[in-house]
Amino acid sequence: KTFFFSISLFPSGNKTMPASLRKLQQLALYLGIISGGGCALMYYFIQKSFARTQYYQQALEQLHKDPEALEALGAPPLKVHFIGLTDRHNRVDVSRAQIKIPVSGTKMAGYLYVSSDKDFSLNRWQLQEATLQLRNGHRVPVYRSSMKIPAQDDL
Repeated sequence: KTFFFSISLFPSGNKTMPASLRKLQQLALYLGIISGGGCALMYYFIQKSFARTQYYQQALEQLHKDPEALEALGAPPLKVHFIGLTDRHNRVDVSRAQIKIPVSGTKMAGYLYVSSDKDFSLNRWQLQEATLQLRNGHRVPVYRSSMKIPAQDDL
């Protein structure tokens, strides 16, 4: 024989939820929605702050100037997507920025690998290299600086 046990959370077999438990469930739901919305908003603002940086803007300017890279992507239109915030290729510190920007066109998609150094004497970022890596493995050099920025210790 099989025995089934029934445990009731409600006293005296009443199938309706007590008012306090219902309010706690509603509160948990609302807090979950607000927390999720707050995280999404924070993610969006972090992406927008990346898009406003000099090293990001300089790399995209060079990509827009490179006809070979645009042709390989099938651009225009060129779509620039959000960067992966947890991607190990995206590293920014006080003196160096290395990021991977996802881009796509009508024919192909890929990543624009960017390397920039901070020029402390001018207090601005100097693009060092930008390379488009397409999903098919083809690499298109977009920009390579001939100027090396002195390190902060050298100033």
